[in-house]
Amino acid sequence: MTVALPQEAAPADAATRIGTLFDAHHQRLYRLARRLSASPDEARDLVQETFLRAARSPNSVPAGPVENAEAWLVRVLVNIKRDEWRREAARKRLDPEGRAHAGRAEPADHEAAYIARTTVWRARERLAPRRRAVLVLHELEGATVPAIANLLGVTAVTVRWHLSRGRRELAAIIGRG
Repeated sequence: MTVALPQEAAPADAATRIGTLFDAHHQRLYRLARRLSASPDEARDLVQETFLRAARSPNSVPAGPVENAEAWLVRVLVNIKRDEWRREAARKRLDPEGRAHAGRAEPADHEAAYIARTTVWRARERLAPRRRAVLVLHELEGATVPAIANLLGVTAVTVRWHLSRGRRELAAIIGRG
């Protein structure tokens, strides 16, 4: 007679829980990641990294209501992207003229929609990471101020401040361009 050890059951339960979380939240996380990333591939990588982190440490994912797990996943996704933005900013400081990436050419597209999208995208990249995340969640995802505050673990006042400052900064950046 063999007795299953609790340690053996835990990985299966964790895998099932991560799978359930993926089924429940991957589409919303992808939409958020798509708005934070330059391409669909980057967005998929961002969602994948989020769930990999959850799978690596399943005990850190909050138990209880679905909203708690979703908030944790959104926070992880935003933090991963913030880390990428910081690394990119450091690369730009070290190589301001982009010599390391010389030879890469973007396809020429002269349509007004492309130009407008690119202008806003570049302006958004110049915002501070948290401010950018708050703007994307509110303006593009349609999340409410209290929901954003809950997801990011900040107060509603902080969210409103980031929204206000972010909108002004975007307008100033685009106005200069």
